[in-house]
Amino acid sequence: MKKKPNRRRIDVNVEELDRIIDDARSAPLSESDGEKLKSALHALAERLLPQPKTEKISSVFGAEEPAASGEDREPSDSPAGHGRNGADAYRGAEKVEIAHAKLAHGDRCPDCIKGKVYAQKEPRALVRITGQAPLAATVYELERLRCNACGQVFTAEEPEDVGPEKYDETAAAMIAQLKYGSGVPFHRLERMEELLGIPLPAATQWELVEETAEVIQPAHEELMRQAAQGEVLHNDDTSMRVLHLEREPSDERTGVFTSGIVSTASGCQIALYFTGRQHAGENLADIVKRRTPGRSAPIQMCSYGLTAHQ
Repeated sequence: MKKKPNRRRIDVNVEELDRIIDDARSAPLSESDGEKLKSALHALAERLLPQPKTEKISSVFGAEEPAASGEDREPSDSPAGHGRNGADAYRGAEKVEIAHAKLAHGDRCPDCIKGKVYAQKEPRALVRITGQAPLAATVYELERLRCNACGQVFTAEEPEDVGPEKYDETAAAMIAQLKYGSGVPFHRLERMEELLGIPLPAATQWELVEETAEVIQPAHEELMRQAAQGEVLHNDDTSMRVLHLEREPSDERTGVFTSGIVSTASGCQIALYFTGRQHAGENLADIVKRRTPGRSAPIQMCSYGLTAHQ
């Protein structure tokens, strides 16, 4: 088996070559710049048409190569092939721009003293991850001043962006996401927040989520309407323990169920959950009542088999 030739690593400073070409437009090439450009072209030809060469492109620029100082060298953030996420994957991260402490766009290059430095389109990205509580609290201490003559107390004004409510909408949204999106029980979140020094009783969490649910009820109604148009409806339920459930006086049922209904249409899925006295079949019937008249009957998929819902 023929062994492939071992290619040499060739480092070419493109900015230095650009500087040489720009200078050549207004003045003849100096002997040193001409040698650098010539050697770079030979190195390119060697890459395209392999030929025996003895001169290395790294020896062309030598000590004059920019970024030779340890201050401006950019070490690799991580070895290649380790499968870690790049900076672009952190869409929710806070972005902080850091300007160079000594150089600005258009300044003279401190290494070669001939060219100018220009801001690059893509900055070097550093990702740093810190831990924080799922729900954080801020205590604003408003200074109070009291007159020693009349006793009048003067209190500093509240910051404009703190809002009138102790728990804002982001806190309620985070609790709902943790509970119903990530499966974190109220009591577990209460214990974790307590360890972090932020009291958050489970009862308070429920009250916040209940109040927020009323605000987004129209969105829930629209999801049920769209789910009713699905081509395939999956449904199932399980028993659920509820501490207190209001029932009609004539209701003789004692069971409580959580029903899950998944509607599939054109590759899109909508998942709905209901907890109460009704079982999955009754909840599914309420969904189908919202189906647009004239549409063909959907397919029902449940633990009892595959049937057509009429």
